[in-house]
Amino acid sequence: MASVTSLTDLVNQRLTDALSATLPAADADPLLRRSDRADFQANGILALAKKAKANPRDLATQVVAQVTSGDVIKDIEVSGPGFLNITLTDKAITENLAARYADPQRLGAPYADAPGTTVIDYAQPNVAKEMHVGHLRSAVIGDSVVQLLEFTGENVVRRHHIGDWGTQFGMLIQYLDEHPHELDHKASEVSGEEAMSNLDRLYKAARKLFDSDEEFKTRARRRVVDLQAGDPHTLAMWQKFVDESKIYFFSVFEKLDMEVRDPDIVGESGYNDMLAETCRLLEESGVAVRSEGALCVFFDDIKGPDGNPVPLIVQKSDGGYGYAATDLSAIRDRVFNLKANSLIYVVDARQSLHFKMVFETARKAGWLNGDVKAYQLAFGTVLGKDGKPFKTREGETVRLVDLLDEAIDRATAVVREKDTQRQLSEEEVAERGTQVGIGAVKYADLSTSASRDYKFDLDQMVSLNGDTSVYLQYAYARIRSILRKAGESRPEPHPELDLHEAERALGLHLDAFAETVTEAAAEYAPHKMTAYLYQLASLFTSFYDKCPVIKPEPPKDIAENRLFLCDLTARTLHQGMALLGIRTPERL
Repeated sequence: MASVTSLTDLVNQRLTDALSATLPAADADPLLRRSDRADFQANGILALAKKAKANPRDLATQVVAQVTSGDVIKDIEVSGPGFLNITLTDKAITENLAARYADPQRLGAPYADAPGTTVIDYAQPNVAKEMHVGHLRSAVIGDSVVQLLEFTGENVVRRHHIGDWGTQFGMLIQYLDEHPHELDHKASEVSGEEAMSNLDRLYKAARKLFDSDEEFKTRARRRVVDLQAGDPHTLAMWQKFVDESKIYFFSVFEKLDMEVRDPDIVGESGYNDMLAETCRLLEESGVAVRSEGALCVFFDDIKGPDGNPVPLIVQKSDGGYGYAATDLSAIRDRVFNLKANSLIYVVDARQSLHFKMVFETARKAGWLNGDVKAYQLAFGTVLGKDGKPFKTREGETVRLVDLLDEAIDRATAVVREKDTQRQLSEEEVAERGTQVGIGAVKYADLSTSASRDYKFDLDQMVSLNGDTSVYLQYAYARIRSILRKAGESRPEPHPELDLHEAERALGLHLDAFAETVTEAAAEYAPHKMTAYLYQLASLFTSFYDKCPVIKPEPPKDIAENRLFLCDLTARTLHQGMALLGIRTPERL
C-alpha cells in the first residue's frame, strides 16, 4: 500500500508554494512546527523578510493571500512579528487518519527513499563469563535500532561480536583437557543457568590451579600458543566453551524477548584469518608504522597527559594482535564482503577513544570513505538509586539474569494486584508479568537518550503512573477492553463530523507516528519513539475523559468515529511498542 502524506507535509507544501509565489527567487522554507496557539506555526518568513529587506508582517500578509485554503487549511493568520498560525479542517484530519487506518501493517509510514545496508554490532557478551547489568544497554538499544531501521526498509545485518578469543582460554582449555568430563552433559539438554554454572565452576577450578601450580601455568601458556597456531585438538576444546556459552547466551536473550540468531554471532575469532593481511595493508600504505617493535597508528589530535602522541597499537611487539587489529579486520569484512553503507557500533561510551582511533585508521586506509560511514552509538552507565554504578550490596556486579528475574517478580505482583476481578488465570498472570517486567526494563533504558547515564529503579519502572512501559501497556489493554465492550458499534471514520478539541489533539498526534519513526531511525534514537508513545497515551487519556465513547452513549456516527480513534490509537501503540521490542498484552 502507498504511504500516506502527513498533514505536516501537506501544510508545508501549501506554504512553500505560497512563499514561492510571493518571492519567486527565494529559497523558501516555512520552518513549520506544532504549536499550542494553533495546529501549526510557521516561522520561516522572518528569515526571508530579512534577506529581502522587507517588513516581515507585510510579507506574511502577502503569503497568506497566496495560500490555498478550504480542503486542508481552515484558517491562517499572521501573529506577532510575522509568524503564521495555521488551523486545519476537521475533515482533513479525519481523512488522513482514515488513510492510515486502512494500512494496518504500516499505518501509512513510508519506506526510506534510498535504503542501504547497515551492519549493526550490538549485544556482545564474553564466552565463559556471566552476563551482567553492563550488557543490558547494548542489547536493548541495539535491538530497537534494528527494528526501527528494518521498519523503514533498510537492509540490516546483525553482528554480535562476542569475546571468544584471548590468552585466558589457555588456562580453561588446559584444565578441560586434563578433566575431559567437566562439560559432558549427562542429560541431552541443559538450561542456560546450568550451562553458566558449569562454566563458572570450571573457571574457578582452573584459576585456582593456575595460581597455585607452576607446572599447570606453564602448560596453560603453551596451550595459548597451540590455540593461536590452530591446533585441531585445542580448537575442539575451545569450541566446547563457545557452545556451552551460547546455551547460556540464548537463554538470557530469550528472557529479554530478543531474537539472536546463531549465524549473526561472529566473535573475535571470526576475523583471525584477516589479521595478518590487515597489518600488512596498514604498514605498506604507511598508515601504520613500527615503534619499539609494535605496529602503531599515530594521530595529530590524540595525545596523552604528557603531551606525547597516544598510538593505536595494531600489533604488539611480541607479534600478538590487539583488539584494534580485530576491529579493523571486522570493518574490512563488513565494508567489502557485506557491502555495508553504514556501520553502527552500540558500545559503552568509555570505549569512545578506541573507536575514534579505529574509525580514523580505517578512513586513512581508505576502507571508510564518503560512501561508507561508521558511527559509535555510545551509551552511558546504568546507575543505582544512589547515583553510583549499579552494584550488589556486597559491591559485586549485578547479574543480568537476577535483575530480569526481580523485574518479572515485581511486575507479576502489580498485574495480580490490578486483576481485582480475578479474570486472569495464574498462567496468564505469569505470562503478563513477564511481558510487563521485561518491557519495564527495556523502556526505562530506551526512554533515556543512549549517551546519558540512567538510574535503575524498579519501583519506578513498574509504576502505573508516569512515563513507564506499564502505563503504555495498560493504556493499550484499556482500549482493547473498550472495543470489546462496544457491542454492535464498529470503528468507522466519519470525515463530515466536527471534532472535539481533545479529538483533534489526539488525531494530530496520531498523524505524526510515521514522521517519528523516520526521525528515530535516522538518528538511531529510540528515546524519540518512547516520548511519542507516552504523549500518545496521555492524549488518549484526555480524549477518553472528555469524549464519551460508550457511556453515556453518543449518537451512532460520533460513537463510530470515536471508536475509530480508539482503534487507531491501539494500533499505533502496538506498532510503536513493537519497534522498542516490548509486548502489548490484550488484557491486563
